[in-house]
Amino acid sequence: MGFMEEGPVLEGAFVRLEPLGRHHAAGLAEAAEENRDAYGFTWVPRREEAGAYVDAQLGRAADGRVVPYVQVDPATGRVVGATAFLDPRPWPSGEGLCAVEIGYTWLASSAQGTGVNTEAKYLLFRHAFESWDVARVDLKTDARNARSRAAIAGVGASFEGVLRNWAASWAPGEEGRLRDSAVFSIVAEEWPERRAALEERLAAVRERRAPAR
Repeated sequence: MGFMEEGPVLEGAFVRLEPLGRHHAAGLAEAAEENRDAYGFTWVPRREEAGAYVDAQLGRAADGRVVPYVQVDPATGRVVGATAFLDPRPWPSGEGLCAVEIGYTWLASSAQGTGVNTEAKYLLFRHAFESWDVARVDLKTDARNARSRAAIAGVGASFEGVLRNWAASWAPGEEGRLRDSAVFSIVAEEWPERRAALEERLAAVRERRAPAR
């Protein structure tokens, strides 16, 4: 299906998406411990869990289920989070990649609200639609996670509904239980318009972050 165990580096102005490796464990551990207030519904490792977290994602990658990335600040080289492609689905013919999901996403507290998430989604969408030629990109989150739902809608994905008892809950105290998942998507026909909107949004972030003259 063209779904690779290791994706290419995706480079932007605010974030560089690097294929996840074991050497990223220490950086992920530091990023995850900055401030965990926003992680109530998200799988984010504690410091001592970072190695196992990386191994779990690399195991999924070896099985062809996930293409995992770390999010890196290109100015400093510091790891600021993680994301991934997952759930590859072929065309009915069995040839080629029809659809893929973006998920396993989290950012260090210091990287939130800085344009990193917008640019990371832009890079991932662009790769999926323009390199893999998919018909659809999915994004899902815990239906209770208002912050995540707003962020997904903010990058141009359309809300499609809630799948009840759809996936494992990551909320504290809910180990072994299921969550309802809010489902969003962008389809290929929408991508040119969504791409232009994201590029305009990123240009505004660049202007806002440019040093004063």
